[in-house]
Amino acid sequence: MTPKSSIERRIRAAERGLVELSHLIHAHPELGFEEVRASAWISEQLSAAGFDVEHGCYGLPTAIRATVGSGPLRIAICAEYDALPDIGHACGHNIIAAAAVGAGRGLAGLADALGLTVTVLGTPAEEGGGGKVLMLERGAFDEVDAAMMVHPAAVEMAAMPGSAVSMFDVSYRGTPAHAGAYPERGVNAADAMTVAQVAVGLLRQQTTSADRIQGIVTEAGTAPNVIPDASRGRWIVRSDSLEALAPLKARVQRCFEAGALATGCELSTDPVGPDYADMRPDRGMLALYRANAEALGRTFPDLPGGGVVGAATDMGNVSHVVPTIHPMLGLDCAPAVNHQPEFTAACVTTAADRAVLDGALAMAWTAADLAAATGGGLSAP
Repeated sequence: MTPKSSIERRIRAAERGLVELSHLIHAHPELGFEEVRASAWISEQLSAAGFDVEHGCYGLPTAIRATVGSGPLRIAICAEYDALPDIGHACGHNIIAAAAVGAGRGLAGLADALGLTVTVLGTPAEEGGGGKVLMLERGAFDEVDAAMMVHPAAVEMAAMPGSAVSMFDVSYRGTPAHAGAYPERGVNAADAMTVAQVAVGLLRQQTTSADRIQGIVTEAGTAPNVIPDASRGRWIVRSDSLEALAPLKARVQRCFEAGALATGCELSTDPVGPDYADMRPDRGMLALYRANAEALGRTFPDLPGGGVVGAATDMGNVSHVVPTIHPMLGLDCAPAVNHQPEFTAACVTTAADRAVLDGALAMAWTAADLAAATGGGLSAP
């Protein structure tokens, strides 16, 4: 029996448990850094498969480090399992988690023979909290030669062209007053936010096609006859690299300063998690993964512009440090796309269950190919 057929046999034998894990996480969505049940379920499966599991590591209660084998080539397989507010697993992190566990289970028991040390890293709070960035800073990837994960999407993509992203909260503080009787005594924080939004809207005329500026207002007063003394919002700025992101952030900051200047309000801006770096996939690893995915019958259509533009992941930060891949598993669910309620529903379909198994197999086979090709080592990116 070849190593790949042995891996496949192990993953196929675990199919029921992996699909159940995907559905269980999907049915019990938890927000970033609150993934108590999901991280426990993942840890249980990995422990039962023979992994040495540390649950609650790197200063993060819902982070996981599970290791098996002691070979010279050190592979990290990343699992995500946080959900989005209100719409649950609309980015399919239940599939990511189950596929990572499946790849680990396929390699368990074969790692030493293949020359691998396999680590499944459970990485909380990808949806804005930057769990991987925190884990990277705290040494989770220090002894890793290569990292990989898979992510569901509407269509198959070998690589997600991830943007660099910064998320931050904005708040204005003014002075309340009776809007009818004493309007001259008020300092209107809602007006400050409106001025900033208009400035951002005008700024978009002078940004590049790779730039994105998005935001929501979360507070802007409570009664129409009271001049609002507080307004708040959350904003995201995206560009195609960290180098391009920095000046764009500065320009957006000036838009919010304009709101404060125009109204006399006090402005506060606070980051929401660390900045995400642009994704830099390792082309050699991608070629191996794509060949393995195609061997399973998955197809990669030619997409205009290379596919998704403007998406981001904290896996991008990892890709600046170690060779990394982040391919996308197509669920054949168009027109439903990520971050829509319809995509939430698509993540527990027959196609989604197949994606769990195919993603696990393609990653585990890629790890075996890397071990065979490198003889136990990879160069830094």
